[in-house]
Amino acid sequence: MKAALALMLWSVSTLVGAVELVIATVDNGHMITMQKLGHHFEKAHPGIRLKWVPMPEGRLRQQVTADITTGAGRFDVTTIGLFEAPIWGRQGWLQEIKPEAIDDIEDLLPGIREGLSIQGRLYAAPFYGESSMTMVRRDLLTAAGIELPAAVTWSQIRDAAARLHQPDKGVYGVCLRGKPGWGENMALITTMVNAMGGQWFDQAWRPQLTSKPWHEAVKLYVDLMTRYGPPGAAANGYNENLALFSAGKCAIWVDATVAGGFVDHPQRSQVAGRVAFLRAPTAVTHQGAHWLWAWALAVPTSSRHTPEALTFVRWATSRAYVQLVARSEGWGAVPSGTRHSTYESPQFLQANSHALVEQTAIASANPVDNTLPRSPYVGIQYVAIPEFQAIGTAVGQQISKLLTDGGSVDAALARSQALTVRKMKASGHLR
Repeated sequence: MKAALALMLWSVSTLVGAVELVIATVDNGHMITMQKLGHHFEKAHPGIRLKWVPMPEGRLRQQVTADITTGAGRFDVTTIGLFEAPIWGRQGWLQEIKPEAIDDIEDLLPGIREGLSIQGRLYAAPFYGESSMTMVRRDLLTAAGIELPAAVTWSQIRDAAARLHQPDKGVYGVCLRGKPGWGENMALITTMVNAMGGQWFDQAWRPQLTSKPWHEAVKLYVDLMTRYGPPGAAANGYNENLALFSAGKCAIWVDATVAGGFVDHPQRSQVAGRVAFLRAPTAVTHQGAHWLWAWALAVPTSSRHTPEALTFVRWATSRAYVQLVARSEGWGAVPSGTRHSTYESPQFLQANSHALVEQTAIASANPVDNTLPRSPYVGIQYVAIPEFQAIGTAVGQQISKLLTDGGSVDAALARSQALTVRKMKASGHLR
């Protein structure tokens, strides 16, 4: 009795004196799993408590950007990506994550590691990485007598979507991101533009949004969404489309490779075992046709608990954490796209039929040689300059309106060109 009381009093005193780490995360599957397993970290580190602040992708970016740029210190660990890490690292807003502060740094995939680094110095530890791919209901293809190659094209996607679209049966031909935002609908649309042979800016930083590739890409996107997409597609982002596809409502979905582990998971998806994984669609070129991204954990310099925050980052991005998820949730739920060792695991390969497509896509994505005509910027589905957050979101809103209000593609692109020119002149990129 006395021993139990002493243990309880010790636990209370430890809790009262514990450091509270506030962690901003995107509210997707892998991050939800991390929250679920956070008690393992707290048990191993009784002096630290974790406070989670999960948010939708767009809101997360707004909140974290505001916190970082003002030095408010609201968050001790932030979830950021390949876009933010080098830009914010150069500004001195992020703690460097030194090699000894991360588990087996040489095990990290080179493209992901380089994208989060500045001259070899890491500023965010990758939690999971991704490229983009095409997910298709194999059973629906067979029933319709359609064959799609592994290296599928956007014209083949359009033709297949038209034949597979059966809204009366609750199946829509295609699901694509419609929610406006530089990391939402514009992530997909930019890869479509790249595939059509286009780019955001030419070598003189002149915007190219009224060019033929932009017109072709946006027209195809609008046609696919309005003719063969689900109702209310303009409100759908990654999570909404994941739910639709997993429920059997979509015949084709082009999105992040990370979705593979969820749509093919028997406990999470009604279509598990009936999904074919193909490369991201191309058109006149494969350059920039599939994106490269990583959700990573960073420690702002404004954090008042840097040592504890770095300890958490090491735990959540370690090989041991991958094993913990595998034991707790199964190999189909482990965060992938960051480590060689994950793809070397027979259990992982067996549980994830999309794994080789994902691995190949990540390895072949080149953020520097990113478009058919030479471009002055780094990035595939984004442009790695601070101004792009505002530009990409504003253009995304113009294109999203085409799905809800209709109108001319050319007029929307003309407005997008004008606003992009204004912002680029204001930033000094254009004169």
